[in-house]
Amino acid sequence: MKKAVRLTALAGAAALALAACGEAPTESTGDGSAAASDFKPCIVSDAGGFDDKSFNQLSFEGADAAAQELDTELVDVQSASENDFKGNVESLVAESCDAIVTVGFALSATTIESATANPDIDYIIIDDAADADFDGQADADNIKPLLYDTAQGAFLAGYLAAGYSEAGKVGTFGGMDFPTVTIFMDGFKQGIDYYNETKGENVELVGWDGEKGSFTGGFAADPAAKQTAQNVLDQGVDVILPVGGPIYQSAIDAIEDSGEDVALIGVDADFYESDPTTQDIVLTSILKGMDVSTKEAVLSSGNDEFDPTPYVGTLENGGVDIAPLHNFEDKVDPALWTEVQDLKESIIAGDVEVESYLAQ
Repeated sequence: MKKAVRLTALAGAAALALAACGEAPTESTGDGSAAASDFKPCIVSDAGGFDDKSFNQLSFEGADAAAQELDTELVDVQSASENDFKGNVESLVAESCDAIVTVGFALSATTIESATANPDIDYIIIDDAADADFDGQADADNIKPLLYDTAQGAFLAGYLAAGYSEAGKVGTFGGMDFPTVTIFMDGFKQGIDYYNETKGENVELVGWDGEKGSFTGGFAADPAAKQTAQNVLDQGVDVILPVGGPIYQSAIDAIEDSGEDVALIGVDADFYESDPTTQDIVLTSILKGMDVSTKEAVLSSGNDEFDPTPYVGTLENGGVDIAPLHNFEDKVDPALWTEVQDLKESIIAGDVEVESYLAQ
């Protein structure tokens, strides 16, 4: 594979202790490429950390799976805040990383800067187009954006939530008012609206009107997140969708304090699987296949087949989806769940349109 002979200029110092990487070089495969163990994949988290039970964790799992398949080790570094981004990415350059995965739109500017300065390194950015000049393409030729049209999965979750709700009110709130957050809320609203239109109902959405809504101001499970969740719950919702990694934990705390029977909808990962403490409360989750797409992108780099063409996950290609009902299977009308599955096929077929900034 490529990478074994790179002599890239290195800079920066590690902010955190990094995992040891790679084994001794092995023999050539005979096709002119170096051995897999010479390839060094690396990843830097957003502020949520790799144990967020959400997008950071999924991305890490995908990159780690690729490293194992390539018979090497993954170097990882976690960010405690946005102040760590630049230094962490520089530390990975200094580690002689061949591919660097940056998790989250907040790392976009840092990724573009580093990729421009290090054209021999493959960069994979999750949840951002790396297009600061808005010309429709990544700002460096060595960046591959991994994007997810989660509005499609959220549309299904909105329809399900509207049909499940006995209060006739469902809620949502987000971490910050960014497109990668509001795309969930937009799809959720469209699904509720579609349910109301087709069923002649009037289920209300609290926390997002399509232009403005409830946000915590960050992505930490902190008092602000809990208060934001409580404000939504106080309006009588019986289903809630928190969008923003760990903030769902604050929503659970608020639900427990309220003593009300409120169902939670997860984002990114299947919360039932990623966080077993949610199993009695999570109705479903809006899935982003970040583990699969990250693994494939890292494997492509390791196999000298890196393609910077942006990837957009959809219902059709399996990049987004809705999770099974799990413990709520007996609580949801089977006819409603069948309608959700039929709706999924209608979206894939193009018979039902879901609007988003990623819609193709």
